[in-house]
Amino acid sequence: MNIGIIGTGYVGLVTGVSFASKGHMIRCVDVVEEKVEMISKGISPIYEEGLELLLKDVIAKGLFEVTLDFEYVVSNSDVVFICVGTPSLPDGSMSYEYVDNAAKEIAQVLRKQKKYKMIVVKSTCIPGTTISHVGPIIEKESGLKLGENFGLGMNPEFLREGVAINDFLYPDRVVIGVTDENAKNIMMQCYDGFLAPFVCVDPTSAEMIKYVANCFLATKISYFNEMANLAESFGADINEVVEAVGMDHRISEKFMKAGIGWGGSCFPKDMRALLHKSKEFGISSKILQAALDTNEVQPFEAVRLLKSVFQEERLEAKKIAVLGLAFKPNTDDMREAPSIPIIKLLLKEGAQVVATDPIAVTSAAKILSHQNLLYVKTPEEAIQNADACILVTEWSDYINLPPETFKENMKTPIIIDGRRVYNHQKFREKGIKYSGIGLGR
Repeated sequence: MNIGIIGTGYVGLVTGVSFASKGHMIRCVDVVEEKVEMISKGISPIYEEGLELLLKDVIAKGLFEVTLDFEYVVSNSDVVFICVGTPSLPDGSMSYEYVDNAAKEIAQVLRKQKKYKMIVVKSTCIPGTTISHVGPIIEKESGLKLGENFGLGMNPEFLREGVAINDFLYPDRVVIGVTDENAKNIMMQCYDGFLAPFVCVDPTSAEMIKYVANCFLATKISYFNEMANLAESFGADINEVVEAVGMDHRISEKFMKAGIGWGGSCFPKDMRALLHKSKEFGISSKILQAALDTNEVQPFEAVRLLKSVFQEERLEAKKIAVLGLAFKPNTDDMREAPSIPIIKLLLKEGAQVVATDPIAVTSAAKILSHQNLLYVKTPEEAIQNADACILVTEWSDYINLPPETFKENMKTPIIIDGRRVYNHQKFREKGIKYSGIGLGR
């Protein structure tokens, strides 16, 4: 099929490249000239494992192109996916400026061409947006009628940063929200060959599925982080607790790992948007608010543990190594990363911070800069002569570091395991003071 992609951000680029790898002809459009030039050369503007390699492959096969020409992309596409950003506003609601602009420009092309096209919203939008907002804009601006002259659908993404290509090509399910049978058939053609369950619903239900999934996962993480803090107070080990609780098939062990909180662009933004909308309906979403509140303070548990080990009120002049800056491994995404509040608090406490990350140092340096903050390339450089070390992001490079590396390089081998990935017994046997989230002994 000829598929157009509006926007080459995280979702748009992954969607376009993945569809192209399935044999579809993909045409992408973006307004940022520098980004278009990079992508056309096979260079991904974002870090995502396997993305750049696949991008080069589909370009070489003539199945993928990117341009600044909006009309060219829409005119030559049978299906157009809107994959633009929906950033948060100060009050927690979402801005639909980019979605609106995309809908209006699509409508202008439809007015000229008068050829049936399927328009699919893939951007994350509050339930009701596709039907009550996007559809009417296209009808008004094009003078055409939904269902007769163009189709409309909502196809939420469930991509995890770091494994997004795999998630797209081998999904748990494909959710398709459509207004009529013809639109459904076209969407099914897009996903022809995908071995996954298909859930076909109306567009508003499709939007709701996305929000319910994200908010549940975020709430589950916050709940077990809170239980980890309690387990430590009781003297229990949350890892042992989670292992047993996860055996219950009603609960499962996924998204139960204790740590210093979640970040990224999806969970925080989606929860705030749904909270804001619920208030408009007069509904008090106490569970969502509690999950957000818990996550907001969870990163500070790492600093509390550190001060507890030192048995000092402040960390004045202490050299603290921070391993990991991105909000999760295998991405350079710093959006709402727990490393940000942790480092800010360490600096406020008077500490000297030496931070590292395999790929996110450049991104982090644009957000955090201070005379007492130094960025280095390797974990060995970070921990050299350090008074303590906090593991923030569970990169494999850091998980596989043996206790001896810390013992030999640090001034005082103190480890605060913010992700509970190290074997605390082995570390302690090597004479390392180890403290981890949810470890009560």
